[in-house]
Amino acid sequence: MLEKLEQLARLVDTLSEHTGRAISWLTLATVIVTFTVVILRYVFDTGSIALQESVTYLHALVFMLGAAYTLKHDGHVRVDIFYQRLTERGRAWINLAGTLMLLLPVCLFILLASIEYVGNAWSILEGSQEAGGLDAVFLLKTLIPVMAVLLLMQGISICLHSILLLRGAPSDTTETGPGHEL
Repeated sequence: MLEKLEQLARLVDTLSEHTGRAISWLTLATVIVTFTVVILRYVFDTGSIALQESVTYLHALVFMLGAAYTLKHDGHVRVDIFYQRLTERGRAWINLAGTLMLLLPVCLFILLASIEYVGNAWSILEGSQEAGGLDAVFLLKTLIPVMAVLLLMQGISICLHSILLLRGAPSDTTETGPGHEL
């Protein structure tokens, strides 16, 4: 049973890792597009609403789809006055409790609250309110439940890693937990 839990945790960690690494390239695209917008505006005295909106889309993709990767690498803000002084088992208890009582309920709330919102955007294929803008606002809004699902999955992985550690699994079974590379 523990082996199956470990495999599931590793699968989720691998998904988060690959998603995060792929999405990270969009930061370069964001810089290039932003540079292009500035050059067009200040050198050629012209602009493109679609190009400007694409910066927002790229930014949203990076942050929404990169959240699980950041969680996997323990990169989110944490008040760790006590956490850093705890043993590995103590941290596992904190990770398990925090994930079960805070992360998972918030992600479930975001997921459930966003379904109607995103459904409405899809029903009208919501587009930009600006003339010449991108007609894919419905796709942008879809990132909300996708982010929630990815964070839920990574939260489950954190729970599994914590349970494995607390059950006495060897430390190599938790090497892909928060803050560790694959």
